[in-house]
Amino acid sequence: MEIGLVGLGRMGKNMALRLLAGGHRVVGLDRTPEAVAEVVAQGAIGARDLADLVGRLARPRAVWMMVPAGEATEKLVQDLAGMLTTGDILVDGGNSFYQDSSRRARELAERGVHFVDAGTSGGIWGRELGYCLMVGGERAAFERLEPLLRTLAPPDGYAHVGPSGAGHFTKMVHNGIEYGMMEAYAEGFEIIRASDYRVDLARLAHLWNQGSVVRSWLLELAERAFSKDPDLVSVSDYVEDSGEGRWTVQESIARGVPAPVLTLSVQARFRSRQEESFAGKVLAALRREFGGHAVKTAV
Repeated sequence: MEIGLVGLGRMGKNMALRLLAGGHRVVGLDRTPEAVAEVVAQGAIGARDLADLVGRLARPRAVWMMVPAGEATEKLVQDLAGMLTTGDILVDGGNSFYQDSSRRARELAERGVHFVDAGTSGGIWGRELGYCLMVGGERAAFERLEPLLRTLAPPDGYAHVGPSGAGHFTKMVHNGIEYGMMEAYAEGFEIIRASDYRVDLARLAHLWNQGSVVRSWLLELAERAFSKDPDLVSVSDYVEDSGEGRWTVQESIARGVPAPVLTLSVQARFRSRQEESFAGKVLAALRREFGGHAVKTAV
C-alpha cells in the first residue's frame, strides 16, 4: 500500500522504516532534511513540502501525521484539508486530545475527507516489536488502512475501537494507566533502595518478570536502566508529562469516576519539577508553630 508520512521524528521515522520493510511505498516529509534523507536511503520517496507529498500519492490518498499534539497538528490538518480531495484519508497518529479529533473528523467530513485517529503506543521499540494501534473513525476507512496497520502492529496489535475520537480517547486512558504503573514501580524500588538490604535492583527487576504477578515490559525496561546505571546517577529526577495523564484525570472528574492512583501519579510528576517545595515549607512551618517541632534551616 502507499502512504504519505508527515513527521519523521523518533516515532515517525521508525514507522516509516517498518512500513518500507513490509513492502509499502512511503512518501516522507519532515522539517529536518536529514530525517528525510535517512528514510530515503532505505527506499522511501522524499517530499519537498506538503503539496509535493500530496502530489506524489495516487488517489484516493492516505496521509499519516506523526507530529506533536496541539498547534502543530491543528495547522497541519488545516493545510492538508485544502489539498486533499473526496475519498482521501488523513490519519493522526500523535497524541491529540480526543475531542479535537472528533471535531477535525466532522470538519473534514464536510470536504469528503475521512479522518482517522490512531492512538499509537510502542515508543522507540516499535520498529522492532511493532506498535499497538487504537484506531477511531469510520469502519470503511479503517478497513482501507488495514494493510498498513497489519505491518505496523504485532499480531493482534491493532483494532478499530469506535467512531472518531475513540482512538485518541483510549490512548489517553492508556497513558494515564501507564503513569500509575510507572509511579508504583518507582515508589517500590525507592523503598527497597532506602532499606538496610543492598538489593541488586536490576537482578530483582529480572526476577519479578519470571512469573510474578507484577511482571511487565516496564520491568524489563527497569532492568535495562538499572543494569546500565545501578543508582541512576546520570538521570535527573525531573519528570515531564506530555498531556495524556492530565486529560485522563480531567475526564475522570468530568465523568465522576474516582481515579486516585492516576491523579496522584500526575501530581508526583509536578512535584518532581520543583527545585524546592513551598508547600513543604508551609508544612514544616505549621508543625513548628503548633507543636514546636524542629525545622531545618534553609541554606
